[in-house]
This record gives sequence, C-alpha cells and structure tokens, in this order.
Amino acid sequence: MSAATASARTRDEAWRIAAAVPDPEVPVLTIEDLGVLRAVEVDDSGVRVTLTPTYSGCPAIDQMRDDVLLSLTAAGFRDITVDFTLSPAWTTDWMSEAGKQKLEAYGIAPPTHRAGERRGPIPVMIGVKCPRCGSLRTREVSRFGSTACKSHFECLACLEPFDHFKVH
Repeated sequence: MSAATASARTRDEAWRIAAAVPDPEVPVLTIEDLGVLRAVEVDDSGVRVTLTPTYSGCPAIDQMRDDVLLSLTAAGFRDITVDFTLSPAWTTDWMSEAGKQKLEAYGIAPPTHRAGERRGPIPVMIGVKCPRCGSLRTREVSRFGSTACKSHFECLACLEPFDHFKVH
C-alpha cells in the first residue's frame, strides 16, 4: 500500500470517527448530520479537524471540540487540533437529509426550505408541519426555543408543543 493510500485511509478513518460525534444539544444528530464538521486533514504532524458553529455564539461548540478530541484520542490518533471557522457562515443547507429526517422523528420540525433559495421572491412561511401529527395548523409561540437555533411552536391540531429548526 502506498503512503498516499495509507494517508487517505487514515483521513477517511479520522473523518468517520469525528463524524459520529453527537450534537450535544440534539443528540440524535451527529456533527456530520448537522453540517458542522467541515474538514478533517491527516498528515505527519497529526490530525486537524475544522468545525463551523451553527452561529457565532453557539454554546455547544466547545463541547463538540472536546468530544471530537476524546473520540479521536480513544481511536489512537495523536496530535489533534480542532479549529473553528466562521467563514463561510454555517447554513441549514449543510444539514444532511438523513439529519433532517432524524430531527423530525425526534419531534423537532426540520428546516422547511433551503437558505440558498432566497433569490427572487422572499419565501413566506405559511405553516410549519407538526413533527408529531403532520398538521400544518401550527403557530409560533416564541422565536427562540430550547436553543437559539430553534423556535418554539404549538400544534393547533394535536396541541403538542415542538421546536422548529430555523432556516439559516
């Protein structure tokens, strides 16, 4: 096996391990599902992981860094650096489709459209589908839910409260 192949394999393994780290605020999502994991590089000097927080004041990003460090260290990697980048800014467009499905199954309404679709007419949110009963008869109770990246809704059909992941 060539050194380049071994390096790529090691990079793929490091990515797989980092990608499996759960989001501390929504533990059904991994940081890969969320789109926070941006890059993993492996070379002779060690492993460098790049994360983009969902917003600049995200309180969970330090926990994500610590969990990535612990996971990679437990797998035998050494000399690990975790960097944060705010540019380009995180967007819900980076969330995986599997992650959006996990959110809905967990009881959190996923983002309803792509942030990149904001060219031309501005989309108006008519309703957010209840993740429990599927009704569009919902109302926003508070622009801020259990975390700043979510808003709090109530379903007028089943009367259950739920969070909606805001489109960024």
